[in-house]
Amino acid sequence: MNVLDKIKGSLDSLLQLGNMPSPRPMLTGDNESNVKNLYIIGDLAGAPVIKLAMEHGFNIIQHILSKPDAKSNDPDKFDVLIIGAGASGLNAALEAEQNGLSYVLLEKGKMANTIENFPEKKWVYAEPDTKPAKGKLWLDGAQKEDLINRWQQIVEDNKLNILTEVGVKSINKESNGDFKVTTDKESYAAKRVILAIGQRGNPRKLNVPGEEQEHVYHRLYSPRHYKDENILVVGGGNSAIEAALVLSEQNKVILSYRRDQFSRIFKDNERKLKEAIERGHIKPIMNSGVTEFKDNIYKLKVKTEDGKEEIEEHQYNHAFVLVGAELPVKFLKSAGVKMENEWQGNLWTAVATTVIFFILLSFFGPDDRMKSIAVLPKWLAGVASLGALGALITMGKQGNRYAWLCFSFFVCYTIYGCKLGWGSEFWPYKGWGYGALSLFGRPWTFWYTVLYSVLMTFFGIKAMKRWGIEKNDKFQIWRYVSLLSFQWFFFFILPEFLFQWAVQFQWFGAELSTNPEFTGQAWRTYGIIYAWPLFFYTFFNDPHVIWVVWGLILTFLIIPIFVIFNGKRYCSWICGCGGLAETLGDRWRHLAPKGKDAVRWEKMNKWILIIAFGVTGIMLLKDVFVFLSGPANASVQIYKILVDVWLVGILPVTLYPFLGGKVWCRYWCPLAKLMGLYSTWFGKFKITSNDKCIGCTECSRNCQVGINVMDFALKQNEINNANTSCIGCGICVSACPMDVLKFGDQKQDTHSEQV
Repeated sequence: MNVLDKIKGSLDSLLQLGNMPSPRPMLTGDNESNVKNLYIIGDLAGAPVIKLAMEHGFNIIQHILSKPDAKSNDPDKFDVLIIGAGASGLNAALEAEQNGLSYVLLEKGKMANTIENFPEKKWVYAEPDTKPAKGKLWLDGAQKEDLINRWQQIVEDNKLNILTEVGVKSINKESNGDFKVTTDKESYAAKRVILAIGQRGNPRKLNVPGEEQEHVYHRLYSPRHYKDENILVVGGGNSAIEAALVLSEQNKVILSYRRDQFSRIFKDNERKLKEAIERGHIKPIMNSGVTEFKDNIYKLKVKTEDGKEEIEEHQYNHAFVLVGAELPVKFLKSAGVKMENEWQGNLWTAVATTVIFFILLSFFGPDDRMKSIAVLPKWLAGVASLGALGALITMGKQGNRYAWLCFSFFVCYTIYGCKLGWGSEFWPYKGWGYGALSLFGRPWTFWYTVLYSVLMTFFGIKAMKRWGIEKNDKFQIWRYVSLLSFQWFFFFILPEFLFQWAVQFQWFGAELSTNPEFTGQAWRTYGIIYAWPLFFYTFFNDPHVIWVVWGLILTFLIIPIFVIFNGKRYCSWICGCGGLAETLGDRWRHLAPKGKDAVRWEKMNKWILIIAFGVTGIMLLKDVFVFLSGPANASVQIYKILVDVWLVGILPVTLYPFLGGKVWCRYWCPLAKLMGLYSTWFGKFKITSNDKCIGCTECSRNCQVGINVMDFALKQNEINNANTSCIGCGICVSACPMDVLKFGDQKQDTHSEQV
């Protein structure tokens, strides 16, 4: 492997840290895939409970009905072909039937196959309680048999066009834009296709000899049918544990798991399992795996405490391999569907195009600096640079995701590289970039603030609609109102207008309003809300005493008191840096880096905090010790370029669409680290969970700072700033379909009370 391959491999590993264990297809807000008119709904599209899956089915037909070509009136093709007769597929069929769309619903197994495969008499919940069910499909808390009977009656009453035991082999897009869907029996033509196939249709197998035998199962249907038998259960998730528990009531059960502990099971299941083990009803064999099934004996490879591997043989009557399900990725890709966070295209072509683009832009620099390299007239360089930029965008549209990464870098590098001021711009903008972006007599710094505020507002309203209005969540509505209000008033109106008016009309009093040390530094008004060391220059560069006193009070009194009760909510309710991440970055929050490596990297902000303390200390001492003047000024310049430009601006905002919005806040912000320390030492902030977690991963998926929230919820362990970098945004609380998570203790609904 050459150097370029190693670089690309490292970059790919970094960019895929946000992937969840179960990948999802890339979908629009209307659940349309990258294949036009092919929609994906239900569990596979992020609706992990029946009520939300039903809503998907109802909404997708309403969306299709809003299209002018919803009904084709062509007898040779269906308006809609639905694949999968679960909750979402059935509700879609009911809605299509009611609204006169021609349709067919294909199901490879039985109707409601996933629920049908639940253990007998398993209770099916109608969560979330606060959300009414949509559509004609019935839903209430019931045993699975009662639910299926009710659904079967609804299907018969509405004469739905359902074909069961029909497996779809392929979905092909025809040249006219329609679909040809081929099954194991015949083919169908359809204008639109809805996939409602779920995630659990294909049980994962061990792929060992003998697994195909009749007494080796991958589902548990009627556990009480087995009595006085030797049973093997393979797996360590909740399904395997629950199966082992119910089977152990009348049988001898061995539970084989490949790891050394059951780390992802419900707390109640953990308690019941411990009791069953103590009573001798279940024998767990950890660090083990089946290597072969025979007629009445299976072989188990077991890793011993000294690291050696041994083969054990055990007798059995039946075995249940419950190790999860295979996602239908292969089937989706055969239909042309792209999965989230897929990295395709040529990295180095995109990089080379970007470098050429920057070189062409350098021809616009001052003539005396460019004589040696300006081989093209400026007009021709301009045309060529537009061509290079167009080529980069074209590559992105053709599927080269690295091209979009390079384009994002170009935009952010330009915005922040020119913001340093006239003559201080980064190459290739040095000497001309700041002036080019300074319009209508206003400097680029002013227009940067306008752009920042407008972006926050536009995407903030979208995020508020997504998490607040659509979910009727007042907590999220007020959070986004807070973020936008702080941005517009304290970070735009106050420094750009109000401070100047206050000086002009002497609102501060005649003495202070005519003091040049005070009036000449309007930029210090950012320090009214931005505490040191986020607002790094609070205590040096000739501040008026008012700013110094306020900076001390804000950083070392107000912020600590705020943190005691609210943890790091400053990041998600007040801060402009966090505000851009929570608004513009919201659409990519699911791509936040996850896993142990990503958490370890959070230590970087500790070093930024230490550096901030060091540089500030040197700056304060340089007037006392003259020999520190040179190092002090140099360290400030280095900090300004490294932290204020690259780590605050260029790198994190470039990475918003690829690693979520909280790269700066999570990994580099020294104030976030300082607040994290305050909260760890004496904070009362926490998120707790009840015993209703279903392991759907919605909380972990939507955490901007990459916390494995589900792991805490499963074990009912509290989340705080001693064990996580939680910023208190509450999205995990809002995203949970089972109302598992709450701020504070579970006794009271503090999620709403804290608004």
